[in-house]
Amino acid sequence: MIFIGIFIISIYSFAMLIILIGFRKIKIFKAENKEANTTFSVVIPFRNEAENLPMLLKSISELNYPAHLFEVILINDESTDDSENIISTKIDKLDLNIKLIQNQRFSNSPKKDAITAAVKISKFEWILTTDADCKLPKNWLQSFNNFIRKNDAVFIAAPVIYLSNGSFLQHFQQLDGFSLQAATMGSFGFQNPIFCNGANLGYKKSAFFEVQGFAGNDKIASGDDMFMLEKMKLFFPNQLHFLKCEDAIVTTLPQKSWGDAINQRVRWASKTSKQENLVSQLLGIFVVLANLYILFTPVFILFQPENFGFYMVFFISKIGIDFLVLWVSSRFFNQKMKIFKTILSIFGYPVITLLVLFGTFRGKYNWKGRRFGK
Repeated sequence: MIFIGIFIISIYSFAMLIILIGFRKIKIFKAENKEANTTFSVVIPFRNEAENLPMLLKSISELNYPAHLFEVILINDESTDDSENIISTKIDKLDLNIKLIQNQRFSNSPKKDAITAAVKISKFEWILTTDADCKLPKNWLQSFNNFIRKNDAVFIAAPVIYLSNGSFLQHFQQLDGFSLQAATMGSFGFQNPIFCNGANLGYKKSAFFEVQGFAGNDKIASGDDMFMLEKMKLFFPNQLHFLKCEDAIVTTLPQKSWGDAINQRVRWASKTSKQENLVSQLLGIFVVLANLYILFTPVFILFQPENFGFYMVFFISKIGIDFLVLWVSSRFFNQKMKIFKTILSIFGYPVITLLVLFGTFRGKYNWKGRRFGK
């Protein structure tokens, strides 16, 4: 087991260091005071989001961007709560171009169907997607506008952070988000993007149709962001960017229970296995292996007490590199890491990994009141 451990921790540490280097390679974009002239269609699918829509709609009303240069398309995906009434009431009070449409299902992926329906009726060239449980920063559109005017872009990923009230559950999800954002920016830094988040994503409408939208992966319920990234990378390899800008950070709500948080990660894992990017698949494998090795380290020590020193070195190395990645990412998001909860989260992550692995092997997960297969 010692040689296996050396191999795993070496590859894992190397991968994390590459991510950190790539993260640093992307310079923070400082939004200059440029003229607003880029037009946007903001696409937001929703299902049973009555509790969260007021926050979203308030943030939309506070966007610091000329109203005639953007529209908002909200797509109702068969909500059974009061979501539609909330939106209808708010639309009348907001002096903005907001449309409410119904989702038209034609595939196994409701969200991809919703985005496709919205893109087809959108008026503007740039499509921005976000989620109904998000809060948009006031300079969100302006930061995209400034970035587009300075870069030859077709596809732009941007940062997302989880809200946290300080509880261990929410702090864990925020830290997990930091690690995913670090990996996302790190991969973009080396011009080989492997992750992005549909809660803060932009691409050209013309490019969406050129890559034939979600055709070819609409049998997979999740992955509207990742599969679009893979298609865009194939067609426009040199025009994919990450908008590393504080003014572009979208805030999203964490899951309310450990069961929901694990189920969400099972959903994420279900699309990873379907990706064609070898780098992302290998990274996922070694992240799982490193965490499982940590989880079973006490068992190894029990049966091989003479190798206690080695296992402690492995353990400390894994904890140290994880802490470094989280610290670097949290600094960009201007968030202070709570040392005790961070260390506890790093210890707990292998357990979560094992539970997610079991959930992935089971092949089914629940989301928004629906049950999906891989």
